[in-house]
Amino acid sequence: MALSSPVLTPFHLQLPSHRSSKPFTGKLIVHPIRASVSERPSSISPPPRQPQPAKLPIRKIPGDYGLPLIGPVKDRLDYFYNQGKDEYFKSRVQKYRSTVFKTNMPPGPFISSNPNVIVLLDGKSFPVLFDVSKVEKKDLFTGTFMPSTELTGGYRVLSYLDPSEPNHAKLKKLMFFHLSSRRDHVIPEFQKSYTELFDGLEEELATNGKAKFNEANDQAAFNFLARSLYGANPADSQLGRDGPKFVGKWVVFQIHPVLKLGLPNVLEDLLIHTFPLPPALVKKEYQLLYDFFRANSTSVLDEAERNGISREEACHNLIFATCFNSFGGMKLFFTNMLKWIGRAEVKLHTQLAQEIRSALKSSDGRVTMRAIENMPLTKSVVYEALRIEPPVPAQYGRAKTDFTIESHDSAFEVKAGEMLFGYQPFATRDPKIFERSEEFVADRFVGEKGEKLLKHVLWSNGPETESPDVNNKQCAGKDFVVLVSRLLLVEFFRRYDSFEIEVGTSPLGAAVTVTSLKRASL
Repeated sequence: MALSSPVLTPFHLQLPSHRSSKPFTGKLIVHPIRASVSERPSSISPPPRQPQPAKLPIRKIPGDYGLPLIGPVKDRLDYFYNQGKDEYFKSRVQKYRSTVFKTNMPPGPFISSNPNVIVLLDGKSFPVLFDVSKVEKKDLFTGTFMPSTELTGGYRVLSYLDPSEPNHAKLKKLMFFHLSSRRDHVIPEFQKSYTELFDGLEEELATNGKAKFNEANDQAAFNFLARSLYGANPADSQLGRDGPKFVGKWVVFQIHPVLKLGLPNVLEDLLIHTFPLPPALVKKEYQLLYDFFRANSTSVLDEAERNGISREEACHNLIFATCFNSFGGMKLFFTNMLKWIGRAEVKLHTQLAQEIRSALKSSDGRVTMRAIENMPLTKSVVYEALRIEPPVPAQYGRAKTDFTIESHDSAFEVKAGEMLFGYQPFATRDPKIFERSEEFVADRFVGEKGEKLLKHVLWSNGPETESPDVNNKQCAGKDFVVLVSRLLLVEFFRRYDSFEIEVGTSPLGAAVTVTSLKRASL
C-alpha cells in the first residue's frame, strides 16, 4: 500500500562523516554498506550490450505429500525424531537432486489444516519469500498454523498482517516511532543491565566454578528492554524478577507445535504437536505483562490513538514486539553468538578485544555510535553469527499468482495459492554463494568484498542491505537488533580478554555455561 508521505525509519543510527571534528548530536542510522558515486562525466556513451543469461530449464517440482493424514504425520515424525531438522531436508535434497521440492511441514494434523509446502533451500530461490508482490504473508508468521488470538488479546498483531492490510502500515509506523523516540536510552541502559549480568556471572563462577549464561541473559535482556524502551524497572512492579519466566511460558504456548522439548517421543508428539495448548493456562501471566506495558507506554499509546489505533490494540502489539520479537531474539541469538565466538577461541577474542578497546580509546572511553562504526571485525562477527545460525530459521509465503521460481540450476512453476517455505540456514550456508559456507569465518564481511556479501544475509525477513518499511515484512527492529548485538560484544570485550564455555542444547537454541572469564589485562 503506497503512502503519500515518507515513513520514519525504524531506528535512526546515521553516522557523521569521520572527517568531522565536531561532537555528534544528530540522528543515528546504521548503514552496513558504504557506497560512493563517481562524478558524472560530461558525456555518457551507451553501455555495451550485455549478453543475456541462458534461460534455465523448466522442471516439474519433485516430491509429494503422501497419503492424507498418514503422509503429514510420517513427515512430522521424521522432522522431529527419526531424522531431525537438518537431515530431514538434506535427505530430500539428495533424493530429489533439487533444492526445491514438495513436502509437509509440521505440525500437520490436527493443528494445521494444510501442511503441504514447496521447500526453498538455496540462496537464489529463497529471497522470493520477501517479494510481497508475489507472495502473501497473512497469518504465516509461525508457518502452516496460527496460534489463537486469545494469546494476544483477541488481536492479529503486526507479525501476522500482510502489507496489503490497512493496519499493517499503521502498526509498523508505530513501532518505528517507538524505537526512534527511545533511541537515546539504548546504550546507557544496555550498559547498566549487562554490567549487572557480568557481575552476577563472576559471582556465580567464584562460588560454583561455572555460571549459566542463558538465565542471566534472559533477566538482563528483559530488564534492558523495559528500561530502555519503557523507562521502567520490572523489579519495581508486580512482575518482580519473573518477567522472563512469564514471557517464556507465553511464547511456548504460541510455538509449541514446532518445538522439541525433549520429552519421550510419543508423549511429546501427543501433547504439543497434535493439539493446541489452551490459552487459558497462560492468561494470568499475560495479564501481568499487559498491566506492566500498559502502565509504562503512555506516550506510545497516545501516538497510536492519534493514528487511529486503539490503546488496547497498540498495547498488545507492543507486548508482542518487545517480548516475542525483541526479547525472543536476544534470548536466542545472544547465546548462539557467544557459542560461535567461544568455539573460535583465544585468537579471535584477542582481536576483538584489541579492536574494541582501540576504538573506545579514540572516543575517550565512551561507547558511541561513531566508536562502534570503527569496529569492522566486531560488525562482521555479528553478521557472520546471523548468517550461520539465523535466529528465525523458517520463512513462509503463499503465492499470490502463478509465477516461475529459479534455483541455481533449474526453474519451477508455482501456482497461485501454493505455500512456499524456506529453511534459512540452508540458504545462508549456500556453498555457491559463500566460501567455506559451513564454517564460522569471523572476518567474512570485512572490507569491500565482504560487504558485497551482506545482501545474502537474510535473518531479518529481508536482505541485510535493505531497510524495513511499511510496504514490506522486514523486521521493524532490524537495526536495533544489530546494534544491541554489537553492544554485547563491546561490553564483553572491554571487560574480558577471553573466556571459556561449555555448550549444550535447549528447546530454543544453545545452552551456554561459562567456565572461565579472563579479566582485561590491556
